[in-house]
Amino acid sequence: MAEILDCTLRDGGYYTDWDFAEDITRTYVSAVNKLPVDYIEVGYRSLPGSSYLGKYAYCPVYELKKMRENCCKKIAVMLNEKDVKPEHLPALLEPVKGCVDMVRLAVNPASLLRAVELARAVKGYGFEVSMNMMYMSKWGEYEGFYENLPLLDGVVDVLCMVDSFGGVSPDEVGEIYSRVRGCISCKIGFHGHNNLQMGLVNTYTAIMAGVDVVDATVLGMGRGAGNLNLELLLTYLNKKQGLNVDFNILGDLVSAFEPLHRLHNWGTNLPYMLAGANSFPQKEVMAWVTNRRCSFNSIVRALNNRLGNVEDNAKFPMLDVPHVDNVLIVGGGDSVVAHIEGIKEFVRSVGNVAIVHASTRNAACFVGIDAPQYFCLTGDETTRMKSVISADDYNGVCVLPPYPRKMGTEVPEYARESTYELRALSFSDDFKDSCTAVALETAVQMSADRVYVVGYDGYKADAASEKAHDLSSENSALFAEYIKGGGELFSITPTLYKELKSVSLYQNM
Repeated sequence: MAEILDCTLRDGGYYTDWDFAEDITRTYVSAVNKLPVDYIEVGYRSLPGSSYLGKYAYCPVYELKKMRENCCKKIAVMLNEKDVKPEHLPALLEPVKGCVDMVRLAVNPASLLRAVELARAVKGYGFEVSMNMMYMSKWGEYEGFYENLPLLDGVVDVLCMVDSFGGVSPDEVGEIYSRVRGCISCKIGFHGHNNLQMGLVNTYTAIMAGVDVVDATVLGMGRGAGNLNLELLLTYLNKKQGLNVDFNILGDLVSAFEPLHRLHNWGTNLPYMLAGANSFPQKEVMAWVTNRRCSFNSIVRALNNRLGNVEDNAKFPMLDVPHVDNVLIVGGGDSVVAHIEGIKEFVRSVGNVAIVHASTRNAACFVGIDAPQYFCLTGDETTRMKSVISADDYNGVCVLPPYPRKMGTEVPEYARESTYELRALSFSDDFKDSCTAVALETAVQMSADRVYVVGYDGYKADAASEKAHDLSSENSALFAEYIKGGGELFSITPTLYKELKSVSLYQNM
């Protein structure tokens, strides 16, 4: 029967920045001590970085000593081969001798020969060594890869086949395993991702083929679409092979991680499925999926553009707008609806004003108003626009960020003939896919004498979600850059943005 390695704290750290609450790790260690798990991989040993990463990105010595005292299973840590040279090993590994049993190296197949030398140096410290070879679905594309595999014998204890893209099929698992087994005599492992929900079938196929070590994580917690669920693997092996599992203990372990699952919502979805099927990197797709501006449609569109090897799927004429005296930028805040009658009266009274919708959330409130209207379309705004503005009600111009747009381009069919794109952002180099940035640049192009905003209510610090906080910080930075360039911004509805000059829309009525 294959050995089982649980890598929840290491792989799951991509969602928590490698911070886990003490009560969770305590429950985790207590549970795996009593479950048929042979190894736990607790995190990385890493060189100092330039941004914050939590405890299990570094696995400080004191933590590994505590883990060793409390855990009766073999303990593994991982090194990123691309970042680590043999001369770094005294600092990374010498202090953890006696605490760690196995060192796993994350290796790009293109770096196989260099990785062999690092593995040999790690082996000299007395650790078991596993080489986690990424991108197994593409190994055949690396010249000399299979021919060089015999160099691993006598150097590494395990070669772990890593389905980095989550797209291999059971047939491919069997075929690749057979080819690898024909090249090396050391143990072989398998680490499956769950993009196409084949983590279990691929892992069980690997076990049946003869693989020696398989990876899993609690609730499938792991980068991108995640991994094979440990609880599913143990349940299946209990049924198929009679593996002795205490399901009360397993249930307690799952319960400990469920709040994290509700918070981060890892697991597969359509973008991850498309990425897995076409061997696209998990890292970039994960960044898109967790970005508030990226809808599933936009992610799928971006992946399709990549599959077709095109920069963007559409191009439009450059925006050319007339001068106006006043611009009113409309955000998505609730204050728009609360003050809509006053806003309409303000538009009528101020004269020569263009309305620029940085969010289409409140666009229906302005249907029929006698002023030119511009709709800034980035991220999920097209989907939202189609839900609030019908073809009959639409009367305006759509404005896109500069070409090419990273997430591709989608506009409502009824607006295609009146859609234009910006040549560039003249006031900022940041957040080019932000609706606020597009709205401010549209105002710049109009050479407006005064720019008013409504619906930029802001978020109270104690009530803001992480995404709301990110949006608030982004908007503040854009406002500051616009003002630094000599512009002024007047909020005529209530706002928490300190960069905006707050005045009342009612003061001259």
